Amino acid sequence: MATVRRPGSYECGIDAAMDVIGGKWKVLILWALNERPCRFGELRRNLPGITEKVLASHLRELEEDGIVHREAYDEVPPHVEYSLTALGVSLNAALAPLGAWGRENILGGAYAHASARETTT
Repeated sequence: MATVRRPGSYECGIDAAMDVIGGKWKVLILWALNERPCRFGELRRNLPGITEKVLASHLRELEEDGIVHREAYDEVPPHVEYSLTALGVSLNAALAPLGAWGRENILGGAYAHASARETTT
């Protein structure tokens, strides 16, 4: 990682990882960039509800942490693309089991069944 935000204050690896991906939008940005590099406007369209300010801030933080690469092309109009670094790809791979758990247990599985049981009891 390029930037350690809270040196020496991490309790464990999960604490350190959560510092990098904390918040609602960072994981969704990583997910959107997993397919291919995207321009800023494309990312914003892929993430309904995110503001320009938050997207720009999160992209900057992810870039500082070595997760996202920003490529500025010398063109008119300016052309900037964001992509995952090798570290970002490895982070997405680490998050994949968490996504699978959410799909299985929250979106279509145990959570839906547990909610149905609670309303019938």
